Amino acid sequence: MEYKGYVGAVHFDEEAEIFHGEVINMRDVVTFQADTVEGLKREFQLSIDDYLDFCAERGEEPDKPFSGKLTLRLDPNLHRSIYIRSKKENKSLNNWIIEALGRECS
Repeated sequence: MEYKGYVGAVHFDEEAEIFHGEVINMRDVVTFQADTVEGLKREFQLSIDDYLDFCAERGEEPDKPFSGKLTLRLDPNLHRSIYIRSKKENKSLNNWIIEALGRECS
């Protein structure tokens, strides 16, 4: 599920017959639960809205889902190899990695 850029993952507890969910693309902990699919969707959105309201009341910035910045630590040989490939293709290292990941993830 997705709402306002936040993504929720859901699990079903068969014994309790209830859905449990958690927002997975942030550091803060935001959870929700319901016993129907419709209720789950509603509770997910309410939890996000409550979280955003809580942050606003405290004057804090809410945790944003992914900034688009990623720090990687690579083996020096791999780093050299992808750098050389990017230059051979006349691309920046950043653009080469973005394109390679895009091909792999599509």
